[in-house]
Amino acid sequence: MRTFTETITVETDRAPAFVDITNKVTDVVDRSEITNGFVVIFSKHTTAAIKINEAEPLLLKDMECFLERLAPKEAYYGHNDFAIRTVHMHENECPNGHAHCQHLMLSTSEQVPVIEGKMPFGEFQRIFLVELDVEMVELPKKRGVVVQILGV
Repeated sequence: MRTFTETITVETDRAPAFVDITNKVTDVVDRSEITNGFVVIFSKHTTAAIKINEAEPLLLKDMECFLERLAPKEAYYGHNDFAIRTVHMHENECPNGHAHCQHLMLSTSEQVPVIEGKMPFGEFQRIFLVELDVEMVELPKKRGVVVQILGV
């Protein structure tokens, strides 16, 4: 059994947004030279998720709207009340309680089999980084995604 790990960087400039990272992950799998095993795709962020879905433009817009309905940005979140919040604060803290709540319905990682050196996706399956929070002071935002392949 061997492992091969790389961290890829994904730039985002809006939220919510579904950023297709399939080709980047495929490149890492190819470089690994692992022929049979699995790959884990892991977001290093609590406001950016990893999901597998279809890259159809109207569906992606539907999913963005669904996330906004699920946890609207304009709703009240104690996490955003900087008058009472005292933990995990940064100098340029942004109000992103909605992004954390949206992330609850998604996931931090996905796992995909590697068979004969390839990920055996269904016809329309793609890997997405789902951006849920973009600070306007840092555009584009850089997100780290760990890609780890385990196998032989």
